[in-house]
Amino acid sequence: MTESALRALINDLTLEEKIGQLVQLPGYFQSEGAVTGPAGDMGLTQDDLRLAGSYLSIIGAEKIKKLQTAFMAQHPHHIPLLFMADIINGYRTVFPIPLAQACTFDPEGVEEGAAIAAKEAAAAGIHVTFSPMADLVRDARWGRVMESAGEDPYLNGCMAAAMVRGYQGKSLHDRGHIAACLKHFAGYGAPEGGRDYNNVELSERTLREDYLPAYQAAVEAGCEVVMTSFNTLNRIPSAANEWLVKEVLRREMGFTGMVISDWNALEELLAHGIAADQGEAAFLALRAGVDMDMTSPVYARNLKQLVESGKVPLAWVEDSAWRVLQLKNKLGLFEHPFKDADEEEERAVLLSPAHREAARKMAEKSFVLLKNEDHMLPLQPEEAAFIGPYVDHIYLNGAWSIFANDQDTVTVKAALANDPRTRNVPVAPGCPVHDADQPIMGFQQPVARDETDAEAALQEAVELARRSRKVVLCLGEHRECTGEAASRGELTLPKCQLRLLDAVTAVNENVIAVLFGGRPLDIRPLKEKTKAILVAWLPGTEGGPAVLRTLLGESHPSGRLSMCFPYCVGQMPIHYNHLSTGRPFHGDCHDGRFGSKYQDIPNEPLYPFGFGLTYTTFSYSPVVLSADRMKADETVTASVTVTNTGTCPGTETVQMYLRDISASVARPVRMLKAFVKISLNPGESREAAFTISEKMLRLYDLSMRYVSEPGTFDVFIGPDSQTMNKARLTLEEDSMAQEME
Repeated sequence: MTESALRALINDLTLEEKIGQLVQLPGYFQSEGAVTGPAGDMGLTQDDLRLAGSYLSIIGAEKIKKLQTAFMAQHPHHIPLLFMADIINGYRTVFPIPLAQACTFDPEGVEEGAAIAAKEAAAAGIHVTFSPMADLVRDARWGRVMESAGEDPYLNGCMAAAMVRGYQGKSLHDRGHIAACLKHFAGYGAPEGGRDYNNVELSERTLREDYLPAYQAAVEAGCEVVMTSFNTLNRIPSAANEWLVKEVLRREMGFTGMVISDWNALEELLAHGIAADQGEAAFLALRAGVDMDMTSPVYARNLKQLVESGKVPLAWVEDSAWRVLQLKNKLGLFEHPFKDADEEEERAVLLSPAHREAARKMAEKSFVLLKNEDHMLPLQPEEAAFIGPYVDHIYLNGAWSIFANDQDTVTVKAALANDPRTRNVPVAPGCPVHDADQPIMGFQQPVARDETDAEAALQEAVELARRSRKVVLCLGEHRECTGEAASRGELTLPKCQLRLLDAVTAVNENVIAVLFGGRPLDIRPLKEKTKAILVAWLPGTEGGPAVLRTLLGESHPSGRLSMCFPYCVGQMPIHYNHLSTGRPFHGDCHDGRFGSKYQDIPNEPLYPFGFGLTYTTFSYSPVVLSADRMKADETVTASVTVTNTGTCPGTETVQMYLRDISASVARPVRMLKAFVKISLNPGESREAAFTISEKMLRLYDLSMRYVSEPGTFDVFIGPDSQTMNKARLTLEEDSMAQEME
């Protein structure tokens, strides 16, 4: 539809029809057939249902085509619906959770995974996915860390932009692509105490320096939709924050697409205490720039009266309705209301062999090897027994894999059985996945109790470990312990699993831990008692084969931590790019008193951001700069030579960090600015080179201008965020950059 035709359409709509475009209803309303049950409880009328602009979480090509046909037939102007859903790390073919995907340090691979998810979801009739989540997270207590890219602004932005490109392709008109919805704007990943939905307090400088860049990267990649966050930001709920949406998102970032609230967030403005009733909530949200109300009755029940009374300008409604209609037009829905929904295509692409292979490869790239003493890995076939509750645990998808069938997941035990070399390898559960006194509430319903006989399972595991040369111990937290509304105050493994660890390591010193889960944990017992640790996260549909291939050395681990593993929960929040403080402290926590430190634990995490081992070793040359001084209109190349000094091929993730030695405001001890992956054979060397531009040196100065300041910078290049391999660069005095427009 041309823009002029679209303008003519919106001008011909009644007020009720325009308001209807701003309403998203939950999919289960469509099963009612009449305005009863939940819809009736919300006070919605039959007109509200027949004029709605969007439905949430309805899937399946056949179902959506029937619904779209019936809906358009009864709509006064035959406007098609938008169908949206949470396609987070795959639709039916499930990839590793986003936190694990970030560990690949491979934006191109992440883009490919998002494209596959879009292809499957589009065939099933979905138009918009609520992904990527670009929330920066520095506190692993927060359950939604599994959906993030971790603690670093730059890496977060790389992954968010890659997902947008993968979902949307070159054009939303193209077959197999869907619109991306960036979330949650803004600061959702920094709730007080790591508790979901909680208040967020961030200075404007911290917000702009650390939290906004990833959102900006997704906007620049072209995301079509942005979702506001549940939280208050400095005591203003995001869904009513006019400065955040109109000034920052729209004017500064240049976002022109549709803004949608999170689930029922507009009605929650009453609980926040900034709206006395639904009418005031509708006024505040629409004034702030929220175009679509997700699953609450606030817009549907109140906007008509507010407009007719003059409290809400008609232009506000029309502007928002225009953005909704523009999105539908970009998707081509006026000409092709089903878009890509196709039953035959759905059957062909869901869980296709090519998609499964791509999911397995990404899982392998996401695994992080934290420890490998005495070359415990890789294994020889039938060299070790496999023990632990995750050996045959089918729930290897993330908590947001709501459209996947867990029966399609290949477990570690199934992978062993499917390989002729390992089908006779002994396995034992050892213990339940979670403690008997640990009730786990699933996303929609309670998780069934694990009926494993703990004592019998432990005895069987100990006997198996005693007679085995090596043990692969598969442990981890239940997937429902992460995700939305799954914050935790303790980050340890369940007591039954720690008991199993103690019992197995008491009779066998050659234990390899494979750790599953959706967040970094306090794994000091694993580090102390095992000889190798492989973090497998929640690896998805092909998790079992990916784990087995990695353990056998058919795939070499190359993942790097996108979020540090804490020493203990008392360090939360923790991140590598912290400020120095006036009394920086390094060393033993028991040495001295008056440094910025704890008295009983170290400042440093157990494993830092960017860390990860391989099955080989690498050496780095000193950092070489093409020049040690630069002007604002110049660039400098920083390089190192990386050599594979081991005995097998491997892939190294070379990382460049910068530190501003002296500035007008305190700066982080270092910040990731670039990375590159290099694959080398034994004895092979290659140069890794990075271009440093003036833009990389910018900061928000005392006056909140985004500028660079003359001075000295350390350039670090190495394997992780703790590298000390560096050179020094000076930005010359006369080269101060102009404030960005």
